[in-house]
Amino acid sequence: MSIEPINPKDRLLATLRIVHKESQHLEWSRQRLFQQPIDARWVQALDAYPERAERLEAFVSRYGRMQDTIAQKLLPRWLLALAEEPGSLLEVLNRAERLGVIENTDQWLEARQLRNRLVHEYMEDSTFFAASIQLAEGYCAMLLDTYQRLRKDVVHRLGIAQADLP
Repeated sequence: MSIEPINPKDRLLATLRIVHKESQHLEWSRQRLFQQPIDARWVQALDAYPERAERLEAFVSRYGRMQDTIAQKLLPRWLLALAEEPGSLLEVLNRAERLGVIENTDQWLEARQLRNRLVHEYMEDSTFFAASIQLAEGYCAMLLDTYQRLRKDVVHRLGIAQADLP
């Protein structure tokens, strides 16, 4: 019994569907979390308001997941569908920037470092953590913009019909 190799375009489309769902979940969590201003006092009061802590945890998790999926799966699979060899994360991001799918490689690397801080330096310094959360909200727009740019690129470069995209 032989296993058929997965077509790079099909794999890309499957990953686009995943990122589409992740983008919806991230946007929903972002809207719920940022209904009120987040500052150091808000962070310090998380123990008294477990529903806030749950919203924060959902946002951080979804932010990290979408950032990872785009950087580690979607962009490399897009390059493979273009018959290019992806390479390291930095090479993938640089190529995506040159092709106009991301605006700025340095911002992407900052978003990745921020993801690590949000997960590993959880509330050590409430002022710093609040600023990091606010920064992550801004990077959400970058993630969503990257997803939309990549969708447009897939239609343009790969000739995949808009109706076939999530």
